[in-house]
Amino acid sequence: MRAWLLTLTDRLRESYWFIPTIMAVAAILLAGGMIALDSYQGSNWMDDVPWLYAARPDGARSLLSSIGGSMIGVAGTTFSVTIAAVVYASGQYGPRLLSNFMSDRGNQVTLGTFIATFVYSMVVLRTIRSPGESGAGAEAFVPQLALLVAVLLVLCSIGVLIFFIHHVPTRIHINSVIEEIGDRLLTEIGARFPVYIGAPLPAEARPDEERIPIPFRRDASEAQAAQRKTIEARSTGYLQLIDDETLLSVARGQGLVLRLQYQPGDFVHVGRALVEAWPPETCNDEAVATIRGCFAVGSRRTPLQDLRFLIDELVEIAARALSPGVNDPFTASTCLDWLGAALSDIARRSLPSRLRADEEGALRVIAHPVDFARFMDRAFGALAQYASADRIAALRFLGALGEVAMSCDSVERLAVVRAQAEQLEELATGSLDGEPLRLVMRRAAELRRALDEPDYQRHLRDSVAWLGGTA
Repeated sequence: MRAWLLTLTDRLRESYWFIPTIMAVAAILLAGGMIALDSYQGSNWMDDVPWLYAARPDGARSLLSSIGGSMIGVAGTTFSVTIAAVVYASGQYGPRLLSNFMSDRGNQVTLGTFIATFVYSMVVLRTIRSPGESGAGAEAFVPQLALLVAVLLVLCSIGVLIFFIHHVPTRIHINSVIEEIGDRLLTEIGARFPVYIGAPLPAEARPDEERIPIPFRRDASEAQAAQRKTIEARSTGYLQLIDDETLLSVARGQGLVLRLQYQPGDFVHVGRALVEAWPPETCNDEAVATIRGCFAVGSRRTPLQDLRFLIDELVEIAARALSPGVNDPFTASTCLDWLGAALSDIARRSLPSRLRADEEGALRVIAHPVDFARFMDRAFGALAQYASADRIAALRFLGALGEVAMSCDSVERLAVVRAQAEQLEELATGSLDGEPLRLVMRRAAELRRALDEPDYQRHLRDSVAWLGGTA
């Protein structure tokens, strides 16, 4: 249930109808409140204020009709411009970026403001009465305070329209698009590590494989492996979210050890093993249903729990920029800068063990391993074939690797950085020639020599045009 609510919240955040609907309902309530206040308070006092002279029925109707007609026209134009901008951006930068533009709060509030002003004007317009309109001897009624609020809403709408005209071109600027993805990636890295499912198991000399129950080990016999209970998926699509708290609670309550077969961002389909549970005798039907409810499956990947999706978005933009039809190495360089910042952040953190324990220290969940090499391959490994064919992108690629190396604190992670540099060298040999190739090879050799030194961070800082500008 919680997983469903979280995914529903994310869908609502990316919808163009939710915020405008809330604002329209608020406009109806505001109109009702102002009409009630007018009925109770009256408007005779407004005649004593020269610039606030009370309107008469015909003038009030004309004013509200003009406001309503203009607002619905502007709302239609705004929606058309928004859709055109979304189509352009998704086609230019990649279809997976469509959700980024759909979730833009500025566009949603702009559309909601115009619709709310229109709805408010129509509700107030309905209450205006001329003398004798509702019966013989009936007095005229013009909600003066409500009319004044309508004028204020128009002024707000004009301000929102000015904001919208500035916001749309700013929003689809490529640097703004990349910055938004990069900021979210850095935020998710900071929030996720070291946040795990449960608590990490106490450090032991034994390797992880020996701490796993025998039925889950690679060397388990056929009879031992048969002790696992398979919980199959009931939906087909991308795994968007795992409710880690409920999953751990069920495992602890039933005395189970659960091994996850997929991680957020993976594609699952009906009948495939979603989770394996041991011991099978304590995993009843109610526990199976609850465990299945911890997994939210949808038609597309989302960044809710999938860091790889955010990395893939930056890689996609860079790969498109380096395609022969676009040939924009500077956009690719911007993506490499943000990828370098994200991987530098990961390099400074202790990544979680795949073995997750409950509060008593008992093993409860076996998740997929998360390691630095996988993230590096997802980012730099995927871009190496594209960056190696362009001098500007290749040099920025090596510069970003230098940024990551500055944050590495282990030999293993430095070896991963070196492997990425060597991969670029190999690819560049077949893609470049002449002076561009010599420049890239010289820069790669400089990086490798710096990484071979015990004080490699100082050597990287002292390298010309390496870190901190062109010092």
